[in-house]
Amino acid sequence: MLTIRVTDDEHARLLERCEGKQLAVWMRRVCLGEPVARSGKLPTLAPPLLRQLAAIGNNLNQTARKVNSGQWSSGNRVQVVAALMAIGDELRRLRLAVREQGTRDDS
Repeated sequence: MLTIRVTDDEHARLLERCEGKQLAVWMRRVCLGEPVARSGKLPTLAPPLLRQLAAIGNNLNQTARKVNSGQWSSGNRVQVVAALMAIGDELRRLRLAVREQGTRDDS
């Protein structure tokens, strides 16, 4: 048996990532390297939207690399990291909305 402590925010993020599966089962699969089956199909997205999302992801990765390179002052890094975290939260919400739309499309 294994017990871990997480913050309320971390717990919410874990529940979000396990997509409605039992958290313990999902964590075992992820931690032990077993494939995790998706619940439901993702909806088809318009190619222009996919290109735009890919561009946003590329920009975020470039920004993260720049922050991690140590070329910015600590104050600037803190501001950028805070902005990246906010963007990450918004992207998680977008991902959930897309998955919920896919669930509604399947019915």
